[in-house]
Amino acid sequence: MIRDENDLLSMPASAYMSADQTEFFRNLLVTKKRELVARIGEREASLTVCEQVPDAADAGSIEEQRNLTMGLLLRERAEMKAIDQALTRIDDDVYGWCVSGEPIGLRRLLLNPTAALCIEEQTRLEKTGRHVRSVAA
Repeated sequence: MIRDENDLLSMPASAYMSADQTEFFRNLLVTKKRELVARIGEREASLTVCEQVPDAADAGSIEEQRNLTMGLLLRERAEMKAIDQALTRIDDDVYGWCVSGEPIGLRRLLLNPTAALCIEEQTRLEKTGRHVRSVAA
């Protein structure tokens, strides 16, 4: 069983995406998802509060804060979608592998556990202008 990142990184290359490594990333993603669900719930609850303010400047400040919160919610929902897609890749036994067939790499996955492409493929897509940032629907 892998206890932490050091255990993960000390494993031999031949153990790449073994059952233990896959389970480590599944647990990491599930934990991130749980935290994200809580944050989204808090943000959505804050948007339902309707404040009556006598001052137009205060109303403008509140509206600006609501707009910022909406932007955060959009990003968090997109992150949730990416986490769900990563969990599906784990279920499909393709997590950690790029569409090019190359390993994505443990260090990259630790930094971005939802990564679906290796650095080389991501760079190639960005150079050709075909990368798309997903926005939650």
